[in-house]
Amino acid sequence: MGNPHDEEIDDIEDLGETPEVSRIAQLKASGPVPKVTRKNVAGPEIVADSIIPGTQNVYVKTWGCAHNSSDSEYMAGLLNENGYNITDDASLADIWLLNSCTVKNPAEDHFRNAIDEGRKKGKYVVVAGCVSQAAPKTPYMEGLSMIGVQQIDRVVEVVEETLKGNSVRLLGTKKVSGKKQGGASLQLPKVRRNELIEIIPINTGCLNHCTYCKTKHARGKLGSYPVSEILQRAEQAFSEGVKEIWLTSEDTGAYGRDIGETLPNLLYQLVEVIPENCMLRLGMTNPPYILEHLEDMAKILSHPRVYSFLHVPVQSGSDYVLGEMKREYCIDDFKLVVNFLRERVPGITIATDIICGFPTETTEDFQETMNLVKEYHFPVLFINQFFPRPGTPAAKMKRVPGNEVKQRTKALSDYFQSYTCYDKSVGTIQRVLVTEVSHDKNHYVGHNKFYEQVLVPKREEYLGEFITVQIIKAGKHYMIGEPVPPETLNHENKNLARTFKSSTLLICSLFVLLTAVVFRLLQRNTILF
Repeated sequence: MGNPHDEEIDDIEDLGETPEVSRIAQLKASGPVPKVTRKNVAGPEIVADSIIPGTQNVYVKTWGCAHNSSDSEYMAGLLNENGYNITDDASLADIWLLNSCTVKNPAEDHFRNAIDEGRKKGKYVVVAGCVSQAAPKTPYMEGLSMIGVQQIDRVVEVVEETLKGNSVRLLGTKKVSGKKQGGASLQLPKVRRNELIEIIPINTGCLNHCTYCKTKHARGKLGSYPVSEILQRAEQAFSEGVKEIWLTSEDTGAYGRDIGETLPNLLYQLVEVIPENCMLRLGMTNPPYILEHLEDMAKILSHPRVYSFLHVPVQSGSDYVLGEMKREYCIDDFKLVVNFLRERVPGITIATDIICGFPTETTEDFQETMNLVKEYHFPVLFINQFFPRPGTPAAKMKRVPGNEVKQRTKALSDYFQSYTCYDKSVGTIQRVLVTEVSHDKNHYVGHNKFYEQVLVPKREEYLGEFITVQIIKAGKHYMIGEPVPPETLNHENKNLARTFKSSTLLICSLFVLLTAVVFRLLQRNTILF
């Protein structure tokens, strides 16, 4: 195989903003195809006519959030629809599609290592996601084809050109009448990593300007999808056998503020199209945008077909640090959200995030964070040490010494590991929706109404179904459930019915007896009032 990076085409489209129009309209508007220029071809020349598009194996690797996962599923779906074979075996693939995450240094390190590995193995490599979108001129990506976060619907074009030895970069933003759109259509075909779970991005970008965040550089300002398009996607997914929908974005709470909509209005309409025995999980929302919708959110999260689960990242327990982060809320705002939802939605799971060692964080600031965790005992806590991301304001701030950052991260992690939240559930009977295989491949994974993880025996008939289990063991992050046979439940229900009937008869008999006694006493005029 020749060097897959021998030829380079200047970007087929500008790196700026492009409207979302059909491919035919694009070709009509663009005129002649840009000329291909060759640059110091090393190795045998690749003859374009020898490439038969749609016959190659494609390996798709994803880092980062659920939004990235959804983007990868869409790209895999488009490639599959055009004849490409999606494979999990990187060694068998002709081309690697690497979808990156820019949130933390380790994620980018893994991405860069994968690029190096692909090049060493002589694979064609296409990069996508937030790293390439935010910093396309990064040296280690030189010569690679790139797909922007809003250009995933054109992955087939990019792959075909790359297989011909060309380098193509599509990094534009989709706009209609000057307004940013959510991105590629939600109605594109998909190859789901889990056929039972549909991930729907409801918006892209956000309204915040957090000083540590690089994702904003990639996803940009808020762009929301219309309610009708989201509903259509959900209905389509359920018709294809999906049992669980995840709503995702960089901040679900901000949904609709750019198009005159609100998150509660979307959710109220969504629950109407969720079939029985299916569930909805809401993705991450920042505190400021959920505050004004607390009453509605409590109602929605109490709905029987919505998980009573919400991910609300706090990042720090110190108001000073929150100000330095430009998080646009104070710790009392966060507490109000948690306290309100815990009161109105009993048993709700609140997950949150903490950044340890943010620049300017003092020992006292960190202690406030520790106190917050001690007060609320969050069952799900994502702990991250601060990583300076290039080009962010926080990267220019005075750093906390590395050893101190590690010590704080360890102290918080140790405390989090010191308490358990699920012991009280041992012995209880719970109903769980089974949708996944555990990491050890020995169990299926179900979730109860509060999106708590319950491991169950790996029996094929359980997958995609609600089953009733008795919790027999609890760990830090999961419970183990023993399925309760239907006949046992029926027997117990019959016993309960008999007990209830006997109790009712006893109460009625006592009432009749008491009435008779009172009547006799009244006749004798012996009752004192």
